[in-house]
Amino acid sequence: MLVRARRLRRVRRPEPVAGGLDPRAEELRRKLAESRDLEADRDEFEAAETPVDLAVPPPEVEQRRRRIHEEARMAAEEMRRPAADAD
Repeated sequence: MLVRARRLRRVRRPEPVAGGLDPRAEELRRKLAESRDLEADRDEFEAAETPVDLAVPPPEVEQRRRRIHEEARMAAEEMRRPAADAD
């Protein structure tokens, strides 16, 4: 029983192609060459971009950020104040 299970689990490998190179190998080589070309294009494209950590936000973004933070501080201070008696 154990021998039969091992035979069934055995991975069947494809038979070698008679007469030379395996066409799957050629297909794989072609795909690798294409991916290398794409990688070179991507590197060239990314070289022209500014990394996020080096990008400087435009001045209007900084002004807006300061204004929003100030409004948030004022709202937080207002919430911390004791409520006036509504009697």
